[in-house]
Amino acid sequence: MAAAAVALCFLLQEVDGVSQVLLGLKKTGFGRGKIVGIGGHVEVGETEAEAVIREVREETDVGLRHEDLRDAGVVRFVFPAKPEWDMDTRLFTAVRWEGEPTESTEIAPAWFDTAALPFDRMWQDADHWLPVVLEGGSVNIVVTMDNDNEAVASSESLLP
Repeated sequence: MAAAAVALCFLLQEVDGVSQVLLGLKKTGFGRGKIVGIGGHVEVGETEAEAVIREVREETDVGLRHEDLRDAGVVRFVFPAKPEWDMDTRLFTAVRWEGEPTESTEIAPAWFDTAALPFDRMWQDADHWLPVVLEGGSVNIVVTMDNDNEAVASSESLLP
């Protein structure tokens, strides 16, 4: 079974000298109850950038343009106990957009200080790669989840 193609975008802003990122409380489906990045599945015929622009609009009513996106790399998620959950996730960041984030049926968006991310409320893999992305870096990492599909069994960077 092929891994699902997914795209996430992390909107970044600075308020009073404090760097912040837009994340969201997942209200439905996969990851329900966790704080997650904004995005979702790439549909047939879409590029990853087109998918993330569509998903950010659907989930938060924020408008992005291709030129607003910065490619921040890839995370491959492997779920040995549930291979149908495997994902190849393209990451983007953006510092420009149109509109104010609003809640949807799927996501309750909120701004978080990048220096105080809510890792205790996120998937356990987030602290393996998210800080690098939020600092302007790029990742290429494989995260293998434990048999409980929650804990990280291993993470391996494919960057030199």
